[in-house]
Amino acid sequence: MPRPFVVGLIGTAVVLAYAAFAAIQILVLNPLAAVPGLTLGEVRAELGAAGETIDVMGVLVTLAIGPLLAVAFALSGLSRAASPAGIAIGQLGVLVCGAPAYFTASFGPGMALADGFGISGGDHSSWSALLYVVSLFALVGIVTIAIVDARRRSAALSRRVPVGTA
Repeated sequence: MPRPFVVGLIGTAVVLAYAAFAAIQILVLNPLAAVPGLTLGEVRAELGAAGETIDVMGVLVTLAIGPLLAVAFALSGLSRAASPAGIAIGQLGVLVCGAPAYFTASFGPGMALADGFGISGGDHSSWSALLYVVSLFALVGIVTIAIVDARRRSAALSRRVPVGTA
């Protein structure tokens, strides 16, 4: 199995875990934190009585974009032109985009909670911070890999080209 493809598979697993956790945060943890003392079923029942719903399918479809992109990056790792660094940067880019995807996917459910219970529509569960931290670390990872890979390529190139002939 080519190394870039393995990097792509690992990245896909991480992106899938991120998307799954984001879905749990939006659909379970945040509603429970927003209305403490109620079960998830009671929260949904109260929302229904207020004419509000949490669009589960909308959340899942929005969050599925990242894993689909991750699979595409993993499959591109089968190309002979693919490098492990390039695939890693692509997968980390998907994780960076996870933060705005999470915000987008959580907006409607947050507003449903706000309208149904007269509370703010923002995150009530502190677990969302984990998603933002992972996206931030992914951004740092992109910069780090790009710098290390550029230095590695430069060193390899300088070993191949005799000084004064370029």
